[in-house]
Amino acid sequence: MRTMLVILTAAVIGLGAYSINMHGKNASLQRTVLAQYTDNLTDASEKLSHLQQAVSQSLLFRDDDAIHNELDSVWRLSSDVRSSMSNIPIGQEMSNDWLSYLGRLGDEAKKTSKTGDYKAWREKMPQVSTNLQSLSDEWSGATVDFYKNNGKMDVWLRQVDTKNPNTTFDNVQKTLKDYSEKDFPLTLSESDWQKKIDLKALQDSAITEKEALEKVKHLFPIIKDATFTVTKSSDTSSYPFYHIQFHQGIRLGYVDLTEKGGHLISYLVERPVDEARLSQDEIMKKAEEYLKLLGMNDVAFVESRENHQAWHVTFARVHPGDNALIYADGVQLKLAKDTGELLGANAMEYIQAETIKPQTAKPIDWKTFFDDNVKVEEVRNIYTDNGQFEQRLCYEVIAVRDAQETFRIVIDAENHNVLKVEYLT
Repeated sequence: MRTMLVILTAAVIGLGAYSINMHGKNASLQRTVLAQYTDNLTDASEKLSHLQQAVSQSLLFRDDDAIHNELDSVWRLSSDVRSSMSNIPIGQEMSNDWLSYLGRLGDEAKKTSKTGDYKAWREKMPQVSTNLQSLSDEWSGATVDFYKNNGKMDVWLRQVDTKNPNTTFDNVQKTLKDYSEKDFPLTLSESDWQKKIDLKALQDSAITEKEALEKVKHLFPIIKDATFTVTKSSDTSSYPFYHIQFHQGIRLGYVDLTEKGGHLISYLVERPVDEARLSQDEIMKKAEEYLKLLGMNDVAFVESRENHQAWHVTFARVHPGDNALIYADGVQLKLAKDTGELLGANAMEYIQAETIKPQTAKPIDWKTFFDDNVKVEEVRNIYTDNGQFEQRLCYEVIAVRDAQETFRIVIDAENHNVLKVEYLT
């Protein structure tokens, strides 16, 4: 009996030590993740303020060259703010609203720079500048309120919980919706595009919270034993979805699934990443395995890039009629360099599924199309937006000039209009 008592006492002490150790590790992980989020919040606030200033500065000039430079700044900064907003877990609905508003502002600047219709810009932008200032002030106020929480991760998670929104961030979203409708009213083509963004075409039956959780465990078996919290989007959301937060050991993250059909919208995991141990080929093989597990068997590789912790790999749906890549139906995966674990997935564009109209590709003689000192390295067929919410069949050409400079040129395959020229190296 005495021996058993000693064993039980040792076990209790051991479990207590293990619990304290794990609690310390989890607290450290939460502090790391929270630090990343606060950095992104601060970055977004600064860039949003710079964007408002750029819009205001564009109204100073009558000189074409001067206003052209400011329009370029508006376009660039709107893209920068979009990037910052996409790295903050502020909820799918608010994220979509921000990306839409900023994208439309950037597109307006780019279109004005191209058409030279500066009169229309000067008429429209004073109100946009005022609204941006209001949005910037409200966003800064919401950010300050977040800092008052003194670095508590559970408070931050409640702030972005769609059932219990934080008041100040909720005000930002309401203001953003109002300004979006007033500043950039939708045309008929844009309305059709917005219906696609809002997943109006989904005809699947609704799944329950229990079914959503089971699907998450099936899609991502590595977190099947995690602790889950399932919430549903608010009634005002553009489309109904489930937001599923999880915590398992060193992993902390979330999964978003549509209520209709349980389609994957996004997946994100935060965990420490060790030194790289896998080659790029090994990472690509794992990426293809994840695609099969996610049921995305109709996509092909587009590009990959890396940072010190992860590989970011992009795929696009293959059009069954001509095997051209539909860039608008993209899937992005994030894989850890140490083990190849899937750390993130963005399938929002994939489930929107573009409707492709029949088009005919007319051949181009590259020798007469390009100058003599230009060598065509690669050509592939793609579908991409022509700036008027139309998916056009195009030739994507990688060309080298004077054996030194490399360009990516997108050319409409039917009428041979050049839609985009991008300097690569």
